[in-house]
Amino acid sequence: MRNLRRLLLIGLLAVAGAPVVAGQGPGPGNGGPPQFLLRATPDNAPIVAARHGLSIVGQVNDGSGVIMFLAVPAMDTPGLSQDFNADTEITAFEENRSVRVPEAIHPRLAQSTAAILETLPDRTIIPYYGRNVWRGYAYQPAAMLINAPIVHTLFATGGGTVAIIDTGIDVNHPALAGAIVPGYDFIRNQVAITSDLGSVSQSTAAILEGERIGEPMQAANVNQSTAAILEQSTAAILEGEGLPPAFGHGTMVAGLIRLVAPTTQIMPLTAFTADGAGDVFDVVRAIYYAVDHGAKVINMSFSLQNWSAELLRAVNYANEHDVICVASAGNNGEETLVFPSAFRHVIGVGSSNNLDQRSAFSNYGNGLVRLAAPGEGLITAFPGGRYAAVSGTSFSAALVTGAAALLEQLVPGIEPNNAQEALSRAKRIGQDMGEGRLDLYAALQRVLR
Repeated sequence: MRNLRRLLLIGLLAVAGAPVVAGQGPGPGNGGPPQFLLRATPDNAPIVAARHGLSIVGQVNDGSGVIMFLAVPAMDTPGLSQDFNADTEITAFEENRSVRVPEAIHPRLAQSTAAILETLPDRTIIPYYGRNVWRGYAYQPAAMLINAPIVHTLFATGGGTVAIIDTGIDVNHPALAGAIVPGYDFIRNQVAITSDLGSVSQSTAAILEGERIGEPMQAANVNQSTAAILEQSTAAILEGEGLPPAFGHGTMVAGLIRLVAPTTQIMPLTAFTADGAGDVFDVVRAIYYAVDHGAKVINMSFSLQNWSAELLRAVNYANEHDVICVASAGNNGEETLVFPSAFRHVIGVGSSNNLDQRSAFSNYGNGLVRLAAPGEGLITAFPGGRYAAVSGTSFSAALVTGAAALLEQLVPGIEPNNAQEALSRAKRIGQDMGEGRLDLYAALQRVLR
C-alpha cells in the first residue's frame, strides 16, 4: 500500500490561455501573423479578405445571414485592427487565441488518499446498463454521494445526445460501449472519430491496449495528470516514455458522463490535441456543430481567462435552441471569472470533495460557479480500456453534464433555464459555490412535480 500511495499522483486538467496557437496555419506563438475571427455576409467575406490581404481558413454559418470566418494576413501588419474597425462590411472581429489543457497545481486532498486507493483494486467486472465495467467505477463514493444509483432505479438513466468538446475519445472503451454517435474532429477536419491513442508511439499504444487478464494491477504515474490503473509489467515502460499532457482527457470526461447517465449518447467533438492545444475558432465551430446536429447538452471542460465575443455568441446560439451548456470553473483555487463558465447561459461547475467541502484547487465565486460536484479522486475510463483516478473541475462538470442528460430524458427538450432551476436543488456547501453540491434525487424530483 505504501508503494501504491507513493505512485498515485492525482492531477488536474483545465484549459487556460497560453501563448502558443494550435490548429490551422501559422500563429503568433509560431512566429507567424495573428489569426482573426471576422464576421461579414457570405457575399462580402471574400471581398473583405481580398481588401485586407487575408487568406480565409474556415468559416461558420450561424443561420443569421452573417458568417464568421477565420482569416490569416500575409504578414503581421501594424494597424490591421484599426483597418477592420473602419471597414463597414466587417460587423465584428477578434483575434483568434490559443487555449490549452496544461498541467496545473496538485490538490491537497481533504479526503484520504488511502481511501481513494482502497477503491482502485475493486476491478470486479459487473454488468452496468448494457456494458461491462469495473465495480469500483460504477459504485464509487462520488456516485453514491450524488444519489446516482437511486435515481437510476426510480427516475431516469439518461436521454438525448451529449456533445463533448475535448480531446479525442476512446470510442472502443468498454465503459462507452454502444454510446457513440457520429461526431467531428476539428483538429484534422474529418468526420472519423479519433482516439488519443493515435498521438503516441505504436509501442505505447500497444501497451495501453495490451492483454490485462490475470496480471496484478497498480496505480502508476504515467503523465503527471492522472493515476492510470496499469499492470506492474507495463508501469515502468510508460513512466519512462511518458504520455502527452492532456492524454485521455476526453475519454475520462466521457466516462463520468456515462457514469451518471449510463444510457445517454455521446457525440465526440475533438477540438484539443492530446498535448492540450486548441483555439477559440475550433471550440466555437464545435458548439455550432453540436447544436446543428442534434445535441441536447454540451460539455465544455475548459476555460478561457479572457472574454470572447464569438464564444458568447455560440453559447447564446445553443441556449436559443434549448441546448444545455455545462462548463468547468477552472483549477487555480481563486475567486475569479473564466469563460464560458461565467456566461449567463452556462452552468459553471466547481469541485467539492466527498466531505462536501470546496476543493482547494477549485475556482469559486457566485459569479462563476452555479453548482458544485465531486471532483477529487474520481474513477473513470482511460484510453486502452483502462481506468484512472482523476481530480479537477473538468470532471465535476462531467457529472453535472450527466445530470442534465437525466433531465433531458424526463423532460425531452427541457429549456436550459428550467434545467438550471432543477439542478439548483442542491445541498448547500458554502456561499462561494453557487447553489451547492449536485443532488440528482432532488433535481429530478423537481421536474416531476
